[in-house]
Amino acid sequence: MKKVVVIGPESTGKSTLSEMLAKRFHTAWTPEYAREYIDQLNRPYEQEDLLKIAQGQLEQEKKYAATARELLICDTDLYVIKVWSEHKYADCDHRILQMIAEETCDLYLLTHIDMPWEEDPQREYPAPEMRAYFYNIYKDIVMQSGVPFVDIHGSYEQREMLAVAAVEQLLQQAPTSGL
Repeated sequence: MKKVVVIGPESTGKSTLSEMLAKRFHTAWTPEYAREYIDQLNRPYEQEDLLKIAQGQLEQEKKYAATARELLICDTDLYVIKVWSEHKYADCDHRILQMIAEETCDLYLLTHIDMPWEEDPQREYPAPEMRAYFYNIYKDIVMQSGVPFVDIHGSYEQREMLAVAAVEQLLQQAPTSGL
């Protein structure tokens, strides 16, 4: 099974792109578990919640991988939790770092900030300089990961074309050992 992770700053179309790719390739996609978790909280999230979010994200990946066909699309991965934890709390739980070390993927789709910001109660950093800051962090992560990545930018149509072409190219490669 091939695993594609859509990663990038807030409000850059990750969920929309993930869902579109899953439909296009007739497979499953894993939503961002943090949204579901935070929606159920009756308080602001705390650093301790990030470990639960990381565990929930991995559980969801396993659940959706069971129904996927040769390809699983993931709307985010644990690097997003690491970035959030380090930015907001100045460190990251070692258990989250261990989970990251054990995870693999076959392709990153890095969503660029060239989309208009859409307000959402869970989003925290609408300022253009903060969006650029986070984009650069995610770009550094994918560049250092050793995993192929494609910068997804432009109009919705251009983004879709770039993403579909990248996934098609990935699927033409030899099979991987799995999730």
